[in-house]
Amino acid sequence: MQLLDGKLVSAAVKEEIKQQAILHKNNGGKQPHLAAILVGNNGASETYVASKVKNCSDVGFKSSLVRLEENVSETELLATIEQLNTNADVDGILVQLPLPKHIHEEKIINAISPEKDVDGFHPVNIGKLVLGLPSFIPATPFGIMLLLKHYTINTAGKHAVVIGRSNIVGRPMSILLSQNTEPGNCTVTLCHSKTKNLKELCLQADIIVAALGKPGFLTADMVKENAVVIDVGITRVKDESKKSGFAIKGDVDFENVAPKCSYITPVPGGVGLMTIGALLMNTLNAVTKNKL
Repeated sequence: MQLLDGKLVSAAVKEEIKQQAILHKNNGGKQPHLAAILVGNNGASETYVASKVKNCSDVGFKSSLVRLEENVSETELLATIEQLNTNADVDGILVQLPLPKHIHEEKIINAISPEKDVDGFHPVNIGKLVLGLPSFIPATPFGIMLLLKHYTINTAGKHAVVIGRSNIVGRPMSILLSQNTEPGNCTVTLCHSKTKNLKELCLQADIIVAALGKPGFLTADMVKENAVVIDVGITRVKDESKKSGFAIKGDVDFENVAPKCSYITPVPGGVGLMTIGALLMNTLNAVTKNKL
């Protein structure tokens, strides 16, 4: 069993991004600029945004953080996005999710200019992804592909099972794994809460991507020997033994599944770090590839 080390690979990705950004600037280009919008003061969201700002600094990007109150109106949030859309210095825009219940999430995502949608959630970018056209790829699936590429994991002809059908991870992940690329060329089964024979499907899988948000859901009896397991889950679970009062758990029962795997991602230290690396890569591409 070998760990797919997100810390190691994200560091390598960030160094590549840093060098490309320097080269771009030396050739007369601009400094990449990522703008983030944070609504309210959700603890997890605060942590994620702070990490994104720090990582921008690490690779030489400019970053802006727009803070809005929890009770901000949808109209005001849309106006803020439009200001960033029309700001020529801003290359990438992200709105930290989740949003308060009174705000229509889909409307907010659709308001971001597709050319600045570095989260890769806009319908235009998702449509291009489906068609195999250049686009901003949702950051978590993109990060997973970068991880597979770094470890030169052979995916061609393999059976991949993706558990979870969200528009943020599951669906785009299934598309990427099935594309005629390397990594890619998998035969993909996309599973969800209504899948009846999930265990049997998982036992056929050479690659499993667990992205459903249920701690410890994927157990050892669902995984065949030498499978590659990617754990996207990241859930806070109460743990009095921890100073913080909680532990971070993935969707995989790591302790019992890991011995059966050829490769597996840890939680934390796996996919989460790659997500930020992929977001930075999208932001760089927004500048260097003439607004994909």
